[in-house]
Amino acid sequence: MSDLHEKGLPKNVIFQKLKTRLQQDLTYMSGRILGSMCTEPHSFAKRVYMQCLEKNLGDPHLFPATAELEREVIRMFGSLLSNPNAYGYIVSGGTEANILALWTARNLAKRKKHEVIASASSHFSFDKAADLLGLKLIKIGLNSRFQVDIKAVEESITPNTVAIVGNAGTTDLGVVDSIPELSEIALANDVYFHVDAAFGGFVLPFLKSQGLQAPAFDFRFPGVHSITIDPHKMGLAPIPAGGILFKDASIVEPIGMKVSYLAGGEANLATLVGTRSGASSIAAWALLMHLGRAGYEAVVKRCMKLTWMLAEGVRQIDGVSLVTQPTINVVGIKSDIIAVQLITKELRKKGWAISLFPHHIRIVVMPHTELSHVKAFLNDLRKITKE
Repeated sequence: MSDLHEKGLPKNVIFQKLKTRLQQDLTYMSGRILGSMCTEPHSFAKRVYMQCLEKNLGDPHLFPATAELEREVIRMFGSLLSNPNAYGYIVSGGTEANILALWTARNLAKRKKHEVIASASSHFSFDKAADLLGLKLIKIGLNSRFQVDIKAVEESITPNTVAIVGNAGTTDLGVVDSIPELSEIALANDVYFHVDAAFGGFVLPFLKSQGLQAPAFDFRFPGVHSITIDPHKMGLAPIPAGGILFKDASIVEPIGMKVSYLAGGEANLATLVGTRSGASSIAAWALLMHLGRAGYEAVVKRCMKLTWMLAEGVRQIDGVSLVTQPTINVVGIKSDIIAVQLITKELRKKGWAISLFPHHIRIVVMPHTELSHVKAFLNDLRKITKE
């Protein structure tokens, strides 16, 4: 039924209809979703979010306490990323955050021609951003470790270059580019440098304390102007909750717009959308306060333990292998004898929601993943490769 009901329906009837209609949707808690970089939000964050639905950060002077909580969230993120003085916003997700970064870079540069250098494994949101902003996206190939080729980046710099994009946890394999080297290139050429850590931002800072290798990627490198970090991924916050952090407030001045008609009074807004959920910021604040560093370390430790188990299990199955040793909780599975498209098709028949890339299958071990899910997946993968 698509027509608007004449008199409306009772709430209990609607709830029953929704229950029936939504049964076909997969759930994170089923354990069958192994290809998503999102997860079941933390129960506490969901409770907080539901109590704050009316908050609108698009009119910040109406909700000054909510605006202050957002600023505190950004400061906490900044401390996590080596810059407690960072400035930014909680936005709809990594896509909006990346668009804001390139919008800022373009307006700061004030050049007639605009070129952005990114790796071949950068998120598709940069293609969106380039199309929206009239930018030319130059994609650089990868080295043997699936990082962006640094020499090729250096050779691609021209007077038209307005930004370089580095990845801290690529979408396809969770690889971290050499951020220190990219920072040096950006500084040497006076070019804006953005780091996309939408996924890795809530993983990498918690590896070192566990004795695991943690590639450096954040504001400790002076060439970094902005970083994307998404609370609604490994941060366990409810969707939508992306994050964009800038080195300082002055960087976003070229995209700020004064809006005079707001009910709360004039405000300077530098986000892509006008109306903006305050509930997302409040829920993220509550979750950061509740879990703290130790809580997130425990979440990451558990995910990484299951990641190593999954990786070792793949190694023991004939016909498939790892694309590369996992850096974070993302595992790439390839095969030299069976088309990965065929393997994916059979796994999906068995109910596994996994990601397919041209040459490999991607598994993301998220907080909702249990040991039993990993074992069941490996068992099905083993059966499929034998058949």
